[in-house]
Amino acid sequence: MTQSVPPQQPADGNPYAQKSDDAAPQPADGNPYAQQPGAVPPPSPFVTAAAPAGGNITLGLVVAVVVALVTAGIYGAIVGATEYEIGYAAVGVGFLIGFAAGKVGGANPALPVVSAILSLGAVYLGQLIGIAAIGADELDISVTQVFTDYFDVVTKAWSEEADAMTFLFLGIGAFAAFSGAKKAAA
Repeated sequence: MTQSVPPQQPADGNPYAQKSDDAAPQPADGNPYAQQPGAVPPPSPFVTAAAPAGGNITLGLVVAVVVALVTAGIYGAIVGATEYEIGYAAVGVGFLIGFAAGKVGGANPALPVVSAILSLGAVYLGQLIGIAAIGADELDISVTQVFTDYFDVVTKAWSEEADAMTFLFLGIGAFAAFSGAKKAAA
């Protein structure tokens, strides 16, 4: 036979309260919901965890330099093959440098600036490689030989051919690098 036991009611009359042998001390002001000294507050559903710091600025800079050199070579090959400066290619060079730096290096505020500077150098180097490629086709020698043996001629040709569009492409590439680094780190 089973015996029914009536529920034990705590002293305050709340049948749902847990009975405790060592009752917690009540605050002096009588508010049972007040923070007890030494107690840990419960987690709030409105508090989000901080984003991980992530990123390594040194590795981000190394990756940015490597991407700058590779994209400069690709941009130079495009300029040499088409014999035109292509603005979208300059944007691509800058964006790839900034994006790679931001992805690997994280949200460090120096990375967008360094990416923009590297982009200026990469677009300029790409234009020089393109001029060397055009000269190599005309002289029937290798691009490397033109670039190394006749570098002064290549830079003089760049100076004579540089116009407003050339500098616009340099600026667009730098802007794309800056914004690419910001977007990748976000």
